[in-house]
Amino acid sequence: MKIDTGCRLNGWCGDAAWTYAVGEIDDLKRRLMEIGEANLYLAIREAGRCRRWSEVAHAMEQHVRQAGFSVVEQFVGHGIGREMHEDPQVPNFLSAQLKRHDFRLEAGLVLAIEPMVNAGTKNVRVLKDHWTVETKDKKPSVHFEHTVAITAEGPEILTPREA
Repeated sequence: MKIDTGCRLNGWCGDAAWTYAVGEIDDLKRRLMEIGEANLYLAIREAGRCRRWSEVAHAMEQHVRQAGFSVVEQFVGHGIGREMHEDPQVPNFLSAQLKRHDFRLEAGLVLAIEPMVNAGTKNVRVLKDHWTVETKDKKPSVHFEHTVAITAEGPEILTPREA
């Protein structure tokens, strides 16, 4: 089960998502959850080391592929601030489009970093309710997200799981 929530407080937005196991899960789902969560924290760590988002996206994609999973490309993270979805687009994979629209990781930038990792195909579809998303091959998928500020001291998670 995934819980994805956003809020606005004092004119500023925050966005976070987490995938939880409900009941007993098999080894594939457990591993998928581990890789998805690790991918989020890898991205946050790399955002403090890298100069450009493309470097982070490449590391994220490599991490997922090496584990034998795929990265959803249909949905990406985003800038966040006064509005929930702002520029820049924040993909979790390297592409020609990202190379054209790459951005520097500079103090003051706030991003919703949200890797979505699938056990099978990267392809997903939105159902008739215009909200529910499933993988085209019906295999499991996970989604983890934090709102992260890039500061002079490094990345700061603004949506910690525990306050």
